Amino acid sequence: MPYRWTQSDAGAQLPPDTTELHLWPYRSLPRKGFVIFIAITLVMVSLPLLALLGTIEMWWVLAFIAMAVAGVWWALSHSYRTGEVLEVLSLSPRSLRLTRHDPGRKPARHWEANPHWVRVALDRSGGPVPDYLTLTGGPREVELGAFLTPEERRALYDELRRNLDLARAPIGMPR
Repeated sequence: MPYRWTQSDAGAQLPPDTTELHLWPYRSLPRKGFVIFIAITLVMVSLPLLALLGTIEMWWVLAFIAMAVAGVWWALSHSYRTGEVLEVLSLSPRSLRLTRHDPGRKPARHWEANPHWVRVALDRSGGPVPDYLTLTGGPREVELGAFLTPEERRALYDELRRNLDLARAPIGMPR
């Protein structure tokens, strides 16, 4: 799953009684796969050059091959840059904070609410995406994990409700 829960413990850098959730878009092509894909593309597209070795036409074909490989490289690199989204949800008995880090130089967006008043909603009937997951409880409603699949949003909904219930438990009760 493209998300991970982290609990505070003796070695963690989180405040006591804090749970943190990190969400990121799924990458079906890792960086190593990207390099292998570009190498295979270059080899396959260069095969027509063998028939043109020693001719002036080889240089014309080589120019188009270079443009094609550069275009594929640019498109995949652009996809990686736009997918550098990170959502961090910090949950403690006193506060719930959601921070979204967007790609590029855009400033991070923050949302904060009291966990006792936060509602987690999963809109199964519609919304911008199937199984639209939202948090309500502060001055506005915020979306969580828009880049997740519907199955991942449903699983996250259950986990988020369970962790929110634990954070709401009265102080002194076992967590």
